[in-house]
Amino acid sequence: PDDYGEIMAMGIVKILQPTPLKLIKSRWEKLYLSREIEVSLSPNIISEKLRYIGSDWSAQREFFGYLLRESKYLLFDLSSIVSYSENLKLAEKGYNAEHLYLRQINFALIFSSEHNVPVMIKAIPGSIRDIKSFKHIVKSMGIKSCVVVLDRGFASYNLAELMKEKEIKFILPLRRNFKAIEYELEMEGSFIYRKRGINWVKKEVAKDFIYLYKDVKLRAEEETTFIEMIEDGKRTRRDMIKERKKFGKIAILLNIDGSGEEVYLLYKQRESVEVAFDAMKNELENDKTYLSDDDAVRGYFFISFISLYIYFRILDILRQKNLIGKMSPNEVLFELSKVYLIYYSDGEKRLSEIPAKAEKIERILGLNLFPKT
Repeated sequence: PDDYGEIMAMGIVKILQPTPLKLIKSRWEKLYLSREIEVSLSPNIISEKLRYIGSDWSAQREFFGYLLRESKYLLFDLSSIVSYSENLKLAEKGYNAEHLYLRQINFALIFSSEHNVPVMIKAIPGSIRDIKSFKHIVKSMGIKSCVVVLDRGFASYNLAELMKEKEIKFILPLRRNFKAIEYELEMEGSFIYRKRGINWVKKEVAKDFIYLYKDVKLRAEEETTFIEMIEDGKRTRRDMIKERKKFGKIAILLNIDGSGEEVYLLYKQRESVEVAFDAMKNELENDKTYLSDDDAVRGYFFISFISLYIYFRILDILRQKNLIGKMSPNEVLFELSKVYLIYYSDGEKRLSEIPAKAEKIERILGLNLFPKT
């Protein structure tokens, strides 16, 4: 509670505009909120706050636990940023998504599918990957009785024991070379996803299920790409005959029996996590030189989480108004930021002229920001 002002100020500034830590104070002072929330944002104070926030995992855990409490469908993923700092114990050598062995800091993100918001983030030493980090977070956060959507990086591990103990159901996309996948199965159902025809079939395998999907457009795209590789001498016709059965197909392993469309939609929601990771990694690249110790890194991740949470809450408002694809959170924030509150010498204060687009956004979203009187 003693630090909420600085936490909110840093989170709000970073969602409005990517701003290096040393410039947050000057950016905050241009916002009307700076008159409503009194905070200290000098570079030295920010560094102290980040270290303090990062060292207090107990408070972070309580906060994340509050967000997790009503989430039944969770998307889990792990990513990393490269760091060459000798002062960071979190920066350890490990393999990243491109299979490069580098000094890095890993971070796990959990996203709530039904609430469309991130619900937890945690910085992890760079040598720890996938299943070990997942097990630790499941146990430390008390996650149970839910459905977890994982990344295909978990496909080579046996999750059954942990999932059974915590009563967790899982949805796990498989690598294409997974031996249990039968690509020759005849498709039994179909549906449309974002104007793409999807065929599907499921098969029971040792009390679990493998769902096999065939994306009609993806199949054509992959075959075209393979033909181009043959033309360039990188692959052969014999390779294509062997691989053709896999074109356009996605296999998903899960320990629940559901409809093909429902499972596919949960799988595709992983795109939300990927958007979140991209946004975070861009920000971290800008600021990682200012993060001199492990607690500061953990504090910075928490502030980044607050920014992400605000972003996805705005995105959810747009989703409720059927505006996804027509308007982005960044566009909403940019257009509304064109409105100023002007203070006059006689004590009066009035809004500046309101641009037509800002007025339209305010009206469509029902924000009631600009009273008529």
